[in-house]
Amino acid sequence: MDYIRAFIVGGLICVIGQLLMDGTKLTPAHVLVAFVTSGVILTAIGVYEPIVNIGGAGATVPLPGFGYSLAKGVFKAVNEDGLIGVFTGGMQATAGGVSAAIFFGYIMSLIFNPKSKS
Repeated sequence: MDYIRAFIVGGLICVIGQLLMDGTKLTPAHVLVAFVTSGVILTAIGVYEPIVNIGGAGATVPLPGFGYSLAKGVFKAVNEDGLIGVFTGGMQATAGGVSAAIFFGYIMSLIFNPKSKS
């Protein structure tokens, strides 16, 4: 049942993104920024945590989940370190994912021959 809930929640997030790109003039970059920002805002007002509890990885893996991780890291760091946690908490919480993205992106650029679109 956990897999089904994750599939439904993650699928709904993807449907929202696709509708935004198809129905508006927003570019994928705009949608990316909107999703990460909405993840932070929804976490700050307490709405995203119940979505994570229901959807699990379906809610934490997509882009709003990155915003969720940033916000949770900031909340934790502020509680532990005070005001300096506003600046350090988000990166501490997401450093593993960011490092993995950079590392695997580099490996893929070595394996494949990247080309310009034009």
